[in-house]
Amino acid sequence: MSSLVNKTALVTGGSRGIGAAIALRLAQEGADVAITYVNGEAAAREVVAKIEAAGQRGFAIRADAADAGDAAGAVERAADDLGRLDILVNNAGIGVLGPIGDLALSDVDRVLAVNVRSVFLASQAAAGRLADGGRIISTGSGLTRFTGGPGATLYALSKAALIGMTKPLARELAGRGITVNVVHPGSVDTDMNPADGPFAEPQKAATALARFGTADEVASLVAYLAGDDAAFITGTELVVDGGHGA
Repeated sequence: MSSLVNKTALVTGGSRGIGAAIALRLAQEGADVAITYVNGEAAAREVVAKIEAAGQRGFAIRADAADAGDAAGAVERAADDLGRLDILVNNAGIGVLGPIGDLALSDVDRVLAVNVRSVFLASQAAAGRLADGGRIISTGSGLTRFTGGPGATLYALSKAALIGMTKPLARELAGRGITVNVVHPGSVDTDMNPADGPFAEPQKAATALARFGTADEVASLVAYLAGDDAAFITGTELVVDGGHGA
């Protein structure tokens, strides 16, 4: 029997890509799953349908991670509607790339609001709602573990901030058996960074396995961290990058 049976989870940014794969994998492992989305209601409904097809409860919450109220409110609603909350996956994020001199203040504000502030606020809300033995798992980036290319400064900055949050929060919540970890994907085949896209070949060449990862491969690591077998893993960074940083 899976260790996620009778568990509940919220996956932010769960309507597509890595988030959708995580939501479905948690459901397949036995968890009821809520997801958030901003745009693409049809895609969110499709993910919910797959969660329900796996035999679990699922629902979608429209929430803009850039809005402070939405970031915390999604956690409260998920906990209320699911009856409890065992797992928070902070997956919602955006990438704004470009030379540092070309980035506007509005770019900086939005990236930090979505990739950093929303993760803090969701985790803050979850700290008060998670069951003992719960899980907080955030999606970072392999760019925090090896040198990113020109134009990645703002994005890498925002994802590196999650490391600084993860380690002390793990100690703060450890007394309740709640673990806090961050997962760093490398090049993963998604709509935002397709494996057959114009920037794919240099990424493959820099990866030991010479290929892109899949969203399912990232989801399998998140599901492991969410389960009982990972109860002694906390305050750490786990890299799933095909050897890019090797």
